[in-house]
Amino acid sequence: MTDTDKGRVLLTIARAAISHALNRHFNADESAPWLAEPGACFVTLSQQGELRGCIGSLQAHRSLLIDIKSNAVAAALHDPRFAPLSADELGITDIEISLLAPTQPMLFRDEAYALSQLKPGVDGVIFEFGRYRSTFLPQVWEQLPEPRQFMAHLKRKAGLPADFWDKNIQLSRYSVTKFKDT
Repeated sequence: MTDTDKGRVLLTIARAAISHALNRHFNADESAPWLAEPGACFVTLSQQGELRGCIGSLQAHRSLLIDIKSNAVAAALHDPRFAPLSADELGITDIEISLLAPTQPMLFRDEAYALSQLKPGVDGVIFEFGRYRSTFLPQVWEQLPEPRQFMAHLKRKAGLPADFWDKNIQLSRYSVTKFKDT
């Protein structure tokens, strides 16, 4: 099965899960054996190019099928930045699924060195410092193409000042395979 075919299956499953949560009938074939394998994904919803919800898993801790369905429903109904999606909005909502590769810890001595290692448009980044944690998918580079700006927004998302730096910061990166319906 090609990646394109897998993407179609995953997007149909995500739309069906959201539809069922909104009491709408929409079926999806969930029988492919690879759906039972562990997987981590983010489901991003948009309307007319504007973010409408995004929820995901950074590490595979359940089957890809359950992860897709759970994150799709959570992005539609439980993203705290947005009101729950209504059934009337479903037809104008685009779905994007990002399948995450395993995360890789980054080694660095200071912020400049960490920034020099980042690959814009390729790396998703996880920022961690104590109880502060945030992530940006690789797609965020489209809005924040400069590494220093990308990192500043990632720190603010975690609840820290944009210029914050500490030797105990941990960074990890990951790549994604993304599928989008149109």
